Amino acid sequence: MKPDDRIRLRHIVDALNSTIRFTAGRRRGDLDEDEMLAFALVHALQIVGEATSKISIETREEHPQIPWASIIASSWRAGLGAARGGKAASP
Repeated sequence: MKPDDRIRLRHIVDALNSTIRFTAGRRRGDLDEDEMLAFALVHALQIVGEATSKISIETREEHPQIPWASIIASSWRAGLGAARGGKAASP
């Protein structure tokens, strides 16, 4: 695996761990009431998508069980939802 891919994978893990911490003890309704929480989660998903989109083709091919394109598309939808005032874009 390329060193840059290891760094990007670390960014993905860190962002996902942050989402787990941010959502601990929370309810779905908290997203509507807590703008900072919603912003933090969208930002974390954008980090995941950006890092995923830069993973090399070689690493992606070594791990075909990971839905790379779906991860990238989901983060794009999260960012679009934030741009639309918090309404997630439809898949």
